[in-house]
Amino acid sequence: MEVTKMRKHKKPLPEDNEQLQEEKRPWWKELLSYVWIIAFACILAGAVNRYVLINAKIPSVSMENLLKVNDRIFGCRLSYLFEDPKRYDVVMFKYPVDGETIYIKRVIGLPGETVEIKDSKIYIDGSSTPIEEDYLPEPWVDANDGYLFHVPKDCYLMLGDNRNVSEDARQWAQCAVDDGVAPNLEEAERYTYVPKDEMIGRAIFKYYPRFHMFLNI
Repeated sequence: MEVTKMRKHKKPLPEDNEQLQEEKRPWWKELLSYVWIIAFACILAGAVNRYVLINAKIPSVSMENLLKVNDRIFGCRLSYLFEDPKRYDVVMFKYPVDGETIYIKRVIGLPGETVEIKDSKIYIDGSSTPIEEDYLPEPWVDANDGYLFHVPKDCYLMLGDNRNVSEDARQWAQCAVDDGVAPNLEEAERYTYVPKDEMIGRAIFKYYPRFHMFLNI
């Protein structure tokens, strides 16, 4: 007589156990895991925006042709953590007169320099050769002439590229007087310049309406 042996059921492999356990997770635990992922992503994005990058929309024509109205750009908040701004850098900073509004202009004068605007050209420290500015959208008008700036220590002289319409270091002292921030032009001179610690970041690229990396600008 032939005896049929009973087959023993194999125990599930450890991988099978894990799979079965995963499938049996309550729906609320699954939902909670997604909530944690989304929350972490939001916190990370907020930290990057606050401490690493600045996202900005261009409101005026003062930096044409480089930046036009409604262009969107990213700036790096860490650019000047270990180095100083350089001439021609395009920088976002707090408007010296109110200390709140964010402006974007180009670095023209460095700390300790004497900057003269004459015949629609810029001269540094009495040089007979003007600095090169091939980014200007059009020739200056005569009203831009006759300025002499002595840039203080740890401060920078900022000008817009579209000089015929840009409100920049040439007008800020008068703006401070007009806004009642300073009693006279002599007292208002300090609002002409941007301290390094008021610089928010250097423009690094434009992402709308088309991508453009700011390298040699």
